[in-house]
Amino acid sequence: MSRKKLLAANWKMYKTPQQAEAFVGGFLPLVHGHTRDEIVICPPYVSIPALTELLCDTNVGLGGQNMYWEKEGAYTGEVSAAMLLSVGCTHVILGHSERRQYFGETDETVNRRLQAALAAGLTSIVCIGEVLEEREAGITNDVLRRQCENALRGISGEHVAKFTIAYEPVWAIGTGKTATPEIAVDAHRVIRKQAAVALGDDAAQKLRILYGGSIKPENAKALMSQEEIDGGLVGGASLDPKSFAAIVKW
Repeated sequence: MSRKKLLAANWKMYKTPQQAEAFVGGFLPLVHGHTRDEIVICPPYVSIPALTELLCDTNVGLGGQNMYWEKEGAYTGEVSAAMLLSVGCTHVILGHSERRQYFGETDETVNRRLQAALAAGLTSIVCIGEVLEEREAGITNDVLRRQCENALRGISGEHVAKFTIAYEPVWAIGTGKTATPEIAVDAHRVIRKQAAVALGDDAAQKLRILYGGSIKPENAKALMSQEEIDGGLVGGASLDPKSFAAIVKW
């Protein structure tokens, strides 16, 4: 089954609005007319409005790096789905390993965020993946199955077009280490099999599963040419327009 690949830039806590504008000014000409893959940029919250008009009517979408599941309320420091939509976002990243590691994100809260994002019409990039200790202990598949099962709890296969799952081997994020294409493909197959349990076989075949973990221009083609890899969630290499454009055009 042919699935359109998604290449998403996660800028994390980098780039002021001015820096974001400069990036887009250099990036858009490099990917002009590129329709083979879906492209999304996820800047910090404060830089989203600076890109709303610049990315409007282009082939590049705009996303948030997180969102809360409540529609509004006394939740200092949080943003809602409606807030992201109001500034032109079409996508949102949920459950990134850094949110889990530093900010108390759990499988349960990822599920609540996903349900809220789907209800609002945002396309979600749901992150799962094992840490180094879990890989070395030989429980990677168990971790992936658990995280996938919990993230998709109560989610219908009818919504499969509105979310992706990003496999992020945590040991490969920001370390320069990259899972080999074989390691990534094996993990993606485990995730797709678990997704079939939650969503049904047909929906699982339509589900896009991205790879995230030190994707660079040098390894993008080897990873993206794998049938099981439906795109990438790109961190550090997405901060430079030429670097991210090279990955998009693998």
